[in-house]
Amino acid sequence: MKIVRAAKVDLSEILSLQYSAYQSEAELLNNYNLPPLKQTLSDLQAEFDKQIFLKAIDDAGSLVGSVRYLSEGDTVYIGKLIVNPLFQRRGIGTKLLLAVEELCPNERYELFTSNKSFKNISLYERLGYKIFAEKSVEEDLTFVYLEKINRRVSASDSTK
Repeated sequence: MKIVRAAKVDLSEILSLQYSAYQSEAELLNNYNLPPLKQTLSDLQAEFDKQIFLKAIDDAGSLVGSVRYLSEGDTVYIGKLIVNPLFQRRGIGTKLLLAVEELCPNERYELFTSNKSFKNISLYERLGYKIFAEKSVEEDLTFVYLEKINRRVSASDSTK
């Protein structure tokens, strides 16, 4: 498996994977109106112009995962970490997150997920992310926001 930067021609396939990957989240929350399930290709193209998209490709050349991120100031905002449901629990999500951190070394990383997404929260916490806020979005939907402070970058910045 390799992780590479996605190109605009990959967006249709990434969107299809996103729809597939978010089915379990929709089922968990009993909410099939989640924004990732309503996103259109033109919405995704607009996001692509503002964010960096990475894709995970298996040895056969098939798309098995993706993540996107945006660096603003001292924070990298990470969004829509998705893995093909048939390939989950194989370390692909971990590799995608670590790739973001490696490609964009920064002082702080932030992401969010549903407070009911225990597998996601567990993954993020295992990689050093800590919950710092919760926000109720709808009656039955609460997001937890997690952050990771990169001590190496923070320490080197303070010596400048």
